[in-house]
Amino acid sequence: MAKFEDALHKLETIVQKLEQGELTLEESVRLFEQGVQLSTACRQELDAAEGRVQKLIAQRDGELRTEAFEAED
Repeated sequence: MAKFEDALHKLETIVQKLEQGELTLEESVRLFEQGVQLSTACRQELDAAEGRVQKLIAQRDGELRTEAFEAED
């Protein structure tokens, strides 16, 4: 999932630059747009990972089985 970590790192860098307040309006808007795209990509990666997460359930006979993990809202 290096793609996620790379996107998250880039997003963090953009946020830092925007928070410094030293950019022109045009640069700020461009970075903001890039940040929104990165945020969307990160959200998609997280949603995909959530769908793959499973939990282990102990059976009465001591065996383990997997079941899809249902996230609580």
